[in-house]
Amino acid sequence: MGEKPKSGGVWPTVKPFVNGGSSGMLATCVIQPIDMIKVRIQLGQGSAAEVTKNMLKNEGFGAFYKGLSAGLLRQATYTTARLGSFSILTKKAVEANEGKPLPLYQKALCGLTAGAIGATVGSPADLALIRMQADATLPAAQRRNYTNAFHALSRIAADEGILALWKGAGPTVVRAMALNMGMLASYDQSVEFFRDNFGMGEAATVVGASSVSGFFASACSLPFDYVKTQIQKMQPDAEGKLPYSGSFDCAMKTLKAGGPFKFYTGFPVYCVRIAPHVMMTWIFLNQIKKVEEKIGL
Repeated sequence: MGEKPKSGGVWPTVKPFVNGGSSGMLATCVIQPIDMIKVRIQLGQGSAAEVTKNMLKNEGFGAFYKGLSAGLLRQATYTTARLGSFSILTKKAVEANEGKPLPLYQKALCGLTAGAIGATVGSPADLALIRMQADATLPAAQRRNYTNAFHALSRIAADEGILALWKGAGPTVVRAMALNMGMLASYDQSVEFFRDNFGMGEAATVVGASSVSGFFASACSLPFDYVKTQIQKMQPDAEGKLPYSGSFDCAMKTLKAGGPFKFYTGFPVYCVRIAPHVMMTWIFLNQIKKVEEKIGL
């Protein structure tokens, strides 16, 4: 039974991608409310407590899951591509390194590359997610009223052109490269550190390593995430002019107006959102691998 996947040759190739996407989607189902609060904070609606209170009062509990379909689609594209690519890249790198553990800089390069691949594939779903989450903050006349992720993608393509699906793709890719460099490289490095230096068991190693990688993913990526969010949600003014000409212009205006710490607006909530998502993604991924081993996949 265990030999069948090997003979076909397809499953071993697609397995890292399927496992990565599945674990990311499961984690997103839990983290979606925190992600929604993070976006609202970045859009200037107040603190985490204020945003939560106002959302419950004015929009109801369902508002926390607005954009879930886009979030799941994003994981099915972005996380499938990035975790699958990282698995393959690190495997090839280990083979080239004659089976020896990879140094941190090589893990970082694999993370950067995997992040760029995943973000390019997942950028349309990410745009749909940001717009759906930000829609309720707009005046009624300006709301797009997307019903689900696929409706958002079709409307964007029809109204703005197919290339508009990759609006903000530049900062999205850069942000993903920074996040995955911090998340993937630090996770692998932390697993080796906790296991080899403290003799920690599998569960403790996963929790400890994913906590470390969650922090570094947050610290590395939040400035890029802030710029990306501002670019993706911007609307033209009465004269048809956009507030920013591009991501660099947005970064410079933000730096001038609020200083460097403006880029870390909502960092506690962002970190709380990233770290648990990272932890659950790795935990789900480990559990999926265990199930596959039991059934011979």
